[in-house]
Amino acid sequence: MGMLEDLKDLGVDVDEALKRLGGNEAFYKKMLGRVKSMLEETPVDPDFDAGDYKAMIESTHAIKGATGNLSLTPLYKAYTDIVDLLRQDKPEEARKILVDILPVQAQILEIIDRYK
Repeated sequence: MGMLEDLKDLGVDVDEALKRLGGNEAFYKKMLGRVKSMLEETPVDPDFDAGDYKAMIESTHAIKGATGNLSLTPLYKAYTDIVDLLRQDKPEEARKILVDILPVQAQILEIIDRYK
């Protein structure tokens, strides 16, 4: 198995991402590396302050966009829900989704790192 197959096993829509990128697999892998760096440099901590989460909205919105562009579907869906819940002033519901997605995110990052 290779990187793309391993990512597909985690629900990543690799085919859609490649279609969006004109089939350029090398560019897709390069962009995956950039998203990996972004996620590592801007970690979203589930212990955010429920009373002041404006910065959380900004970082999760950026992650949502980056993961959506690369069809990292599980992450995109989770971060979309997190942003929406935070904007609705539902931080505890957002926190639960974040806690649930972080292990999947770690698996995706490990796959990207393994094949780098």
